[in-house]
Amino acid sequence: MSTTSLPAPDRAARLREALLAAEFTADGLLDLLGAPAYAALARSETVPALRATGGAARLDTLVRLFLLQRAVPAERAAAALPLADALADGWLAEAGGGGVRATVDVRPYGGPEGQDWFIVSDLGCAVGGAAGAGGRGAGVVLGVGGASTTLAGLTVRARAGTALDLGTGSGIQALHASQHAGRVTATDLNPRALEFARLTLALSGAPGAELLEGSLFEPVGDRTFDLIVSNPPFVISPAGPDEDAARRTYRDGGMAGDDLCRTLVRQAGDHLAEGGFAHFLANWEHVEGEEWQDRLRSWVPQGCDAWIVQREVQDVTQYAELWLRDSGEHGGPDPERYERLYGAWLDEFGRRRTRAVGFGWITLRKAASDRPSVVVEDWPHPVEQPLGETVRAHFARQDYLRTHDDAALLADRFTLAPEVVQEQVGLPGAEDPEHVVLRQHRGMRRATEVDTVGAGFAGVCDGTLTAGRILDAIAQLVDEDPVALRDRTPESIRLLIGEGYLEPAADGAPAAVGEAAAI
Repeated sequence: MSTTSLPAPDRAARLREALLAAEFTADGLLDLLGAPAYAALARSETVPALRATGGAARLDTLVRLFLLQRAVPAERAAAALPLADALADGWLAEAGGGGVRATVDVRPYGGPEGQDWFIVSDLGCAVGGAAGAGGRGAGVVLGVGGASTTLAGLTVRARAGTALDLGTGSGIQALHASQHAGRVTATDLNPRALEFARLTLALSGAPGAELLEGSLFEPVGDRTFDLIVSNPPFVISPAGPDEDAARRTYRDGGMAGDDLCRTLVRQAGDHLAEGGFAHFLANWEHVEGEEWQDRLRSWVPQGCDAWIVQREVQDVTQYAELWLRDSGEHGGPDPERYERLYGAWLDEFGRRRTRAVGFGWITLRKAASDRPSVVVEDWPHPVEQPLGETVRAHFARQDYLRTHDDAALLADRFTLAPEVVQEQVGLPGAEDPEHVVLRQHRGMRRATEVDTVGAGFAGVCDGTLTAGRILDAIAQLVDEDPVALRDRTPESIRLLIGEGYLEPAADGAPAAVGEAAAI
């Protein structure tokens, strides 16, 4: 499919007005379809939505056209949108029997501040993501998926002068960035993706972006940005004559193993402005005889802090099956081809001594420090999106810990984060709990077990007492040497600060009296 087959965005504003007037929005869809049918669309199940849109209302017509890809009578389409313009500009095409059909997917998408946006993608990709795109070619452009929304939720949304969406696809990340960046640049190796991004921005009523064709950072030369976001083609797939037919531009980077993700992360350091953030989704190999954490630490560019979170791990068979299903090979008409492709994936992993593949998030921040903070962790548990503020706070805490030695730590005051609760676990009727756990109900939703001193310390942190005074008072209560307690506790305090259970109190908190009595 060429870029000339795509709609023209010149009169997108008129089409947008019609879509909004018919309540073709995320909220409007939920009201029309109901929660079960709405959720079924995400699973590529269209029957419930078809049953719910059998009427002649404008919204019924638009759902059938743009989400379900069904032809509708021309007179119904004319009642819902400016039909002549939509046909002339290529959003719709004539179908047999006096009907019209959509040429692209248009999916309503709610912005973080209640904006009504529309994501434009290839037919079949608004419903079910990649799996919904029947007969896809190598250059297919996907719509909104779980990876897209995950990355959008992770991104720090501070005001930025310049932002780069590398590998923009249908333009979702550029759309988000346009709300808080003065200038947005979007790049992609696929020229059709750039045109889809243009359509997404225009139909969403968002500011335009600079659109550049090319691979990785090549299109932007040596420019730097305050924000870089990328949902790159991170799939670790084999290369070869047979496998080329199963490759997809949107997912396969064309480099061996996880080299594309490694290259992207390493080069990002040269393109981040001071204090800027870069956010990536990535896959990485778990290689025999190598710690995966060490592999990822080696990717972090000089001059950058990093927070890397592994969200999922799949063994090589699960991984190969996932992406063969994605490309439509599983259950296809040629079982021998499927077997051959499956074997090629396993052969490639065997040559590279890859035992599993990890998926997760990588965030970099350009920092002028000779002691970079690099945190690599495995966290497969549920989190609360959006996490942008959680990410920003993580790096602020690392700055604090980097500039405060143990003495400064004990002289400072802290407060318990507002979303943290204490849980006690033990047998009913027992005098003392077997375990005391601090748990976060927001953000990363961490939980950590603490001892009696840790629980008592956290419970008293309200910003009025210094950490050292609290420990002295606890030492009196538990009959422990206060000097020894001061010596062994800072490491635990650093952990509680680093993971967000404790926050440094605002400067100027008043000194307290009667510390022991307060405990």
